[in-house]
Amino acid sequence: MLEDFKKFILRGNVVDLAVGVIIGGAFGKIVESLVKDVVMPPIGLALGKVSFVNMYKVLKEGDAPIPPGMPYDEALKVKGAVLLGYGSWINHIISFLIVAFCVFMIVRMVNKLYPPPKPADPEKPAQEKLLEEIRDLLKKQP
Repeated sequence: MLEDFKKFILRGNVVDLAVGVIIGGAFGKIVESLVKDVVMPPIGLALGKVSFVNMYKVLKEGDAPIPPGMPYDEALKVKGAVLLGYGSWINHIISFLIVAFCVFMIVRMVNKLYPPPKPADPEKPAQEKLLEEIRDLLKKQP
């Protein structure tokens, strides 16, 4: 059983997948920082807000009132409060779109590196094959 597990782990696909997951996790952090630190501040500024992540709607007040402008992380700590954090959700949507676009571009580049597969010759009907064999046999005769 241990030998089978070793063969499974050392197969190329499993190792490639592990490397892909690790690089993907690191790439996700880069994109998250890009969205949070580079893309969203100008958008937030244009909308008149300091931080886009702090855009939320109070659905239910908790034990203490939540003053307007309280950061989202602090407002979440108010016991019994229910918040709708749409700013954070929009950040995640933008992050997803950036990652999806990057993956699209990578796949597109890889597809350009490899030539498209040649279409397989269509299978000839049995009648045609027999006729070709008869022709070849007739050519061999003097």
